[in-house]
Order: sequence, then C-alpha cells, then structure tokens
Amino acid sequence: MVLEFDEKGKFFTEVIAKETVLSHIQTITHRIQGCVHVRKGGRLSDELNNANLFLAVTDAEIYNLEGELLYTSNFLAINREHIVWLMPLDESQDKPE
Repeated sequence: MVLEFDEKGKFFTEVIAKETVLSHIQTITHRIQGCVHVRKGGRLSDELNNANLFLAVTDAEIYNLEGELLYTSNFLAINREHIVWLMPLDESQDKPE
C-alpha cells in the first residue's frame, strides 16, 4: 500500500473506503440480489452514475424473472446499460394489499 503525506501531515492512500449496500438489481432478463459498494458518505445513485462501464456486485444471487435461483457468485460485474432499476434492500417493502 502506498502512503503519501502532504506538507500538513495529512496522508493519502490508494485504498478507497467503501460501505456495502445490499440491493435488488433488475435487468430485462434477470433479478440480482447482492452487495453494491459505495464510497463512504456517498449515495447509491453516485455509484450508478460514475463513468465505469460495469457495476461491481459481491455475494450475488442471480434469479430468472420467475424468481428461480439460477446462479450464485462471490463477484459479478454488471454492465450499467443493462440495469433497468436498482433498489437498496433495506428500503424494499412488501407490496400493499
């Protein structure tokens, strides 16, 4: 790990601290549940809007549209152009009766 110090003694590193956000991700053909990593103090929408072509997801579960589990993976890279919607799991609610 590389550490750099400025003239005031503040240090900088190449490591970026991130928080995990358990999320539902919908594509046209699949639903994915997994952890999206967001910079500390950042928002999930910031992570979606950055310039990278792929969104990294860890501890991913990939389901078909009928809800059948197809795959699990420790790491999944999703092309951002294929994401229809993304929702943090802690904000999801059951459908109203």
